[in-house]
Amino acid sequence: MPSVADPVILDGRALAREIRADLKARSLALREKGVIPRIEAVVASQDPSSLAYVAMKRKWAGWCAIESGEFSVDDSGSQDEVMDKVRELNSNHLVHGVLIQHPLPKHIDEPAVLELLGAAKDVDGITSHSLGLLTAGLPGFRCATPLGITKLLDKYEIDCTGKQAIVIGRSNILGKPMALMLLERNATVTIAHSRTVGLPDLVRQSDIVVAAVGRAEMVKGDWLKPGAIVIDAGYNTVEGKSHDVGDCEFDSCAEAASMITPVPGGVGPMTVASLLANTVEAAERLI
Repeated sequence: MPSVADPVILDGRALAREIRADLKARSLALREKGVIPRIEAVVASQDPSSLAYVAMKRKWAGWCAIESGEFSVDDSGSQDEVMDKVRELNSNHLVHGVLIQHPLPKHIDEPAVLELLGAAKDVDGITSHSLGLLTAGLPGFRCATPLGITKLLDKYEIDCTGKQAIVIGRSNILGKPMALMLLERNATVTIAHSRTVGLPDLVRQSDIVVAAVGRAEMVKGDWLKPGAIVIDAGYNTVEGKSHDVGDCEFDSCAEAASMITPVPGGVGPMTVASLLANTVEAAERLI
């Protein structure tokens, strides 16, 4: 175990580069067999953050020889139009993955859109069908962010067996699936959230801490068990800060942790890499 005074930085950017290089080779091999991997996004056209995020995903998709497109929904778009588009994407054999970029415009029933998306193309792993497969331990696409975190655990040879793990956050796209994926790795898992009583004490008992609560720098270094492994899945903009910060106070947590992800550069790049990996896997299933 690395010394607490010199924690290992879990470098998501470096691992994402390795994954993208592998995906590019696999995509080119598919193209030689007549299959062109393709991902489509459904995104709110008036949400700058969503548009920027989808643009980044499309950039890296292109680098990996994956084709991409998007269907923009504005405030005048109807529920029927969005549902018809998803039906079209479900039936289009040239499309291997579909991303429903949260949030859609408020007048759109997003859960209904997700329910319509077929699990075979749910490369973000966030529909109830995909989550049900995860809960049952059956094959299926796993949620992109938790999947990216497991790839980091594997890269740095972090064995979860018998470890006490805490996931702070209970969302369907991160907290809940992360807890299930840690259970699959034989960790003993506690799920906590912003309203958990005695949260610092629960964190101090944990060997692995996954912070996914959406509160800037909430987890402090003195909450940690010495030598804990800290996975910060938060991404928060704070006025006066030169860059976005995570849910953990990095400097103080780095003093106590044996391993820690930075923000930015830790979990974020792995989310995109995992989404693209699921897309290539979906295309490979056609061979």
